[in-house]
Amino acid sequence: MTVTLGRTGMEISRMGFGSWAVSGSGWTFSWGATDDAESVAAIRHAVDAGVNWIDTAAVYGLGHSEELVGKAIAGMPEGDRPYVFTKVGLVWDPENPAAAPRRIMKPASVRREVEDSLRRLGVDRIDLYQVHYPDTGESLEYAGGGFGAVSPNATPLEEYWQVMADLKAEGKVRAIGLSNHTPDLLDAAERIAHVDVIQPPFSAINRSAAAEIAWAHAHDTGVIVYSPLQSGLLTGTFSAERVAGLPAEDWRTAHHDFTTGLTANLQLAEALRPIARRHGRSVPEVAIAWVLAWPGITGAIVGARKPSQVDGWIGAESLQLTPTDLEEISAAIIASGAGSGPARPA
Repeated sequence: MTVTLGRTGMEISRMGFGSWAVSGSGWTFSWGATDDAESVAAIRHAVDAGVNWIDTAAVYGLGHSEELVGKAIAGMPEGDRPYVFTKVGLVWDPENPAAAPRRIMKPASVRREVEDSLRRLGVDRIDLYQVHYPDTGESLEYAGGGFGAVSPNATPLEEYWQVMADLKAEGKVRAIGLSNHTPDLLDAAERIAHVDVIQPPFSAINRSAAAEIAWAHAHDTGVIVYSPLQSGLLTGTFSAERVAGLPAEDWRTAHHDFTTGLTANLQLAEALRPIARRHGRSVPEVAIAWVLAWPGITGAIVGARKPSQVDGWIGAESLQLTPTDLEEISAAIIASGAGSGPARPA
């Protein structure tokens, strides 16, 4: 089953492969060490199972994720090759890879990044090029949950969105999108060039992007959401003990979802288990199906570091939650106090 991604003309599977987790260690927002051969196998396994798009970013592994995606799709027949989506605007210091990347969308930087991404991916055109975050000129403090201060040297949205539109007109990218941008910024961008796609975070825990999704629905803009499993918390495999055992370099160890919010999040994940049993499905499939039931969402990005993890969520596309299921999940969200935002699809 495929659905149309906004006005892009691309028909995409309801789930795409997210390649942040396969990016390896040695950078600020690493998930820990990974096996490259296993990562490539996971990507190819997802494509063989019907996933027809891969979402990555230049900053993931400081270029390593894009290289892995390029390796995974190299040699695939043109008709079998998945769409490749990547992101721009998080710039790292090669001399200090452990430092948080900076949010930079200066035109010269964007043009340098697109050429680097094309080279690493081994493609002639990027199917969807997305601004990762609004430009602030400052370091990305992801673990703090905020965007940080805005530098006087930050590039205005009007300037960087025009560069993105120019890249599309030049044929370097097929479609352009905005990730982590609020409705007021989306309005400003739309006045310059159509926002083909947005990419906000969205899950049964993090429901705060409902307004952005509604904006996209009203503007015929595609929506691909990230973290539908909330970085693993909604897989049904996490516990306080497992979180305590995460390696120190795993970015999740410092995030509030895995610290102060952990008890509520695990309570919500546990509430999905009886629903999964009723349908003969996995907990991740229920969590993803809930996201895909939300009006306006085109697709969800789901990560995996090995082929077996793909098998745990690939069936979510065919799972139709009943009104009773949705009511039960809504009640569990409210009872747990997990996250923020509406507790049920409108």
